[in-house]
Amino acid sequence: MIIHFILSGETLESISEKIHLENPKHLKEYHNQRCSAHDYIHENLIPGKRLFVPNIEEIRNFNLLNDAPFKSPELNPVLNFEPKNFSKIYFVRITEEKEKDGETKDNTLTYTASVKWVETIGNQHTFYLYKNNFTDGQSSKMADLAIESIRSLNPLIIKTDLKGKLMNVSLKEETIKNFNKIKERLLDLFPDQYAEMYIKEFEIAVLNQELFNERMQDDPFIKNYFAPVRSSFTNGKSFYDQKIEDKVITVQQIVEDVNYTSEIVLLQNVFSISEADFNGKYTLYTKTGIVKKADLYYDISLYGVKYSTFFSFDELS
Repeated sequence: MIIHFILSGETLESISEKIHLENPKHLKEYHNQRCSAHDYIHENLIPGKRLFVPNIEEIRNFNLLNDAPFKSPELNPVLNFEPKNFSKIYFVRITEEKEKDGETKDNTLTYTASVKWVETIGNQHTFYLYKNNFTDGQSSKMADLAIESIRSLNPLIIKTDLKGKLMNVSLKEETIKNFNKIKERLLDLFPDQYAEMYIKEFEIAVLNQELFNERMQDDPFIKNYFAPVRSSFTNGKSFYDQKIEDKVITVQQIVEDVNYTSEIVLLQNVFSISEADFNGKYTLYTKTGIVKKADLYYDISLYGVKYSTFFSFDELS
């Protein structure tokens, strides 16, 4: 037994975490069985008072009971992914803010994303992704060109593992074979030198499949819809790595409400200290593991400029 003097702000949970005791209720029970009536814990801890703390062997025995709340099956769901015959349309909204020297500029892009399961072979799922119905707050010729370029590639071919984690993004062979016609159409629609430069770079990215895959892995909808949100839970948490701008962060997930039935909600934040801030909320269908909707926020500061992104998608049909 160890005697600890309670500090301001400490709780049963925070002390239990420090001593690696999984269930804080055992700390309260342990203390109350040994203390005087004056030091009895009813609700909150009182700074300055003594707290009887179990030793290492006693903590090990308590943990062997496996009764900590975070070990319950409801907080450690096994999220499978069963997309066979799946086809859904999502409304996507992306608002980006750029803050420098107290001045903020923002722009919002919306579109629909249609995701359709094609086949499952071996350890891979294949999907078609179509993007349409774009609206962009910039209303510039270059923004229109970028949108038209994206639409010209429909559908993208998405490969995932059996848990729905993104593996590869490519184009149909027909799209690549007909790219000269696509390029000619874009040049006809946008006949100026700046558009021509953009279209040349676009062609390089499209015809180099390794480069195309690399760039599409950073597409906001693709990387977030096909994120490894179904990663295994242990002790009430699951983790996966996600790229934010040029930084890689570790995302931590927990279950929002243990009383889930047909849908399960996962809350996300950054696991460790990072240059990027991140918060997310995903709603999945419990039976299939298909994502119904998501709301994400992340920001990062680079060279004195703060970039913030508000990203969401929601099932339409």
